[in-house]
Amino acid sequence: MTQNLAELLRLLLVADLRRASELPRLVERCVAGVAGGVSAVQLRWKDAAGHELLEALAVLQRAVPVPVFVNDRGDVAIAGRAAGVHLGPEDVPVAVMRRAAPAGFVIGASVGNVTEAAASLAADYWGIGPVRHTETKADAGPALSYSGVQELTARANGRPVVIIGGVRPEDARWARATLGAGVAVSSGVLGAPDPEAAARRYCA
Repeated sequence: MTQNLAELLRLLLVADLRRASELPRLVERCVAGVAGGVSAVQLRWKDAAGHELLEALAVLQRAVPVPVFVNDRGDVAIAGRAAGVHLGPEDVPVAVMRRAAPAGFVIGASVGNVTEAAASLAADYWGIGPVRHTETKADAGPALSYSGVQELTARANGRPVVIIGGVRPEDARWARATLGAGVAVSSGVLGAPDPEAAARRYCA
């Protein structure tokens, strides 16, 4: 499973949604990203009501042929039969989510320091970052740089890792070559004039 999950997380596209009216364009750009090599999509809509997020999840799942994860909301992810959930330090603890999750449900955790690493040992994969400052996620912690990312990856005990936060195509090459890790990207693909071409650059 670990190897399959690592391949699944080769290029994770974080799809940020702020209002329902943005969904058609977001889905269109996600489809283009998948055409360029995106291997999974994570839906992140911080202020949505549960039913809104569930509806957006269903639309995205119908549109893309890759697994879809939900950010923060494990209840919505389970109800919508998503591939899994990605949890931050302020969300339901990973160990609690593990007890509620059905078989095969993937749980990811954000890890930005050793304390968060220790709290995420029940997760299937870690999202380590931010690598550098990012405008996409205002509450991201301080930039870790490559050395900080390597230090935390060493604590992952073989579980798959994706690096996140201001990730550039050259970071993807470094992550794969040095850590055997995938990358999670948002604006680098979705904010590009051509999301398909941008995704290809991360996969090169």
